[in-house]
Amino acid sequence: MKKKVGIVGVARTSYGKRPEAHLQDLSFEAVQKVLEQTGLRFTEDGSGIDATVSCSQDHWDGWTISSKNAIDGAGGHLRTEEKVAADGAYALYYAVLCILSGHHDCILIIAHTKESQVDGRLIENTGIEPMYGRMLGLDFTTCAALQARRYMDERGITPTQCARVVVKNRKNAMGNPAAPVSEILTEDDVLTAPILADPIRVPEAKPVADGACAVIVATEEKALQWTDRPVWVKGMGCCYDRHYPGYRDLIDPLALRKAATMAYGMAGVSDPRKEVDLVELSEYFAYQELLWCEGLGLCPEGEGGKLVDSGATGPGGDIPVNPSGGLLAGVPVNVAGLDRAVEAALQLRAEAEERQVEGARTALVHGTGGACGQMHCVLVLGR
Repeated sequence: MKKKVGIVGVARTSYGKRPEAHLQDLSFEAVQKVLEQTGLRFTEDGSGIDATVSCSQDHWDGWTISSKNAIDGAGGHLRTEEKVAADGAYALYYAVLCILSGHHDCILIIAHTKESQVDGRLIENTGIEPMYGRMLGLDFTTCAALQARRYMDERGITPTQCARVVVKNRKNAMGNPAAPVSEILTEDDVLTAPILADPIRVPEAKPVADGACAVIVATEEKALQWTDRPVWVKGMGCCYDRHYPGYRDLIDPLALRKAATMAYGMAGVSDPRKEVDLVELSEYFAYQELLWCEGLGLCPEGEGGKLVDSGATGPGGDIPVNPSGGLLAGVPVNVAGLDRAVEAALQLRAEAEERQVEGARTALVHGTGGACGQMHCVLVLGR
């Protein structure tokens, strides 16, 4: 990009079920942390944060205008505030556009969800086409099972390869203080676990989680003024596919490939496998990490399973994927994509502690939403 937008601060709550916390509490916890970290305040004279972008969804929060849970504690009262009702990566995307357009110099992004207070299957059912699919009782898990089965049958992906994603990400998550998982699983643990929706087993699906995360972005001038370790948004792209899963080729992540192509072109990346140091992607189900790696161009079509078999996506591999543990470690929906950016920023600032990828300079961030990956957002971050 010709103009630079930098991430100057990131923070989040711990994840997992948080019955003691209201949505406002979760949001303010993340906001308070990022304000303390950066020393920034909400101002009208250009000396601090001048706008807020929130990310939430009415159905998950249980009432309309769900951003009202966050804006008072996130500087949005009687000020510019925008809401993104999609994955958190889109909130970051939108905030960057607001700065590039010249409308604002510094924006606070806050994403929150409390999954434990609702039945997610009912929420997801409302995202299915209403005339036919919704009446069948479909949710994102049952749709994912259809996608997983076709992917395994047509591309030769094995249950063991999917289990290896779970084992890798669970082990990675042990070094992530925000992750709620507390035990490492073996391949046998995964392969003998109860079926959730054939062929997906319980550990292969993202667990229920509550929480929030916050990111502050600013113009190049302000970013350099406020931090000596800015993380730059170098490229981004997003794309939506058809609403009806039956109208899509479920094992061709077309929208992801298009979004990635946009982001790579903007960032000047020609070979992501060689030019990206780590990937934080949104795998709501284990098989999706394999499929999304194909869509991101990290391996040829149909070779996502071989990629995880090779060890390339694990710690010390040439393209670590989800060194944080990913979504399988327990990250709330909506928050997911923005949390991927938080993780990538920590890596690029060499603040990822036990999960640090040595020498990380460029990171790939991915967010998705809708049944079977209907929409995708890809961002390239770098130092």
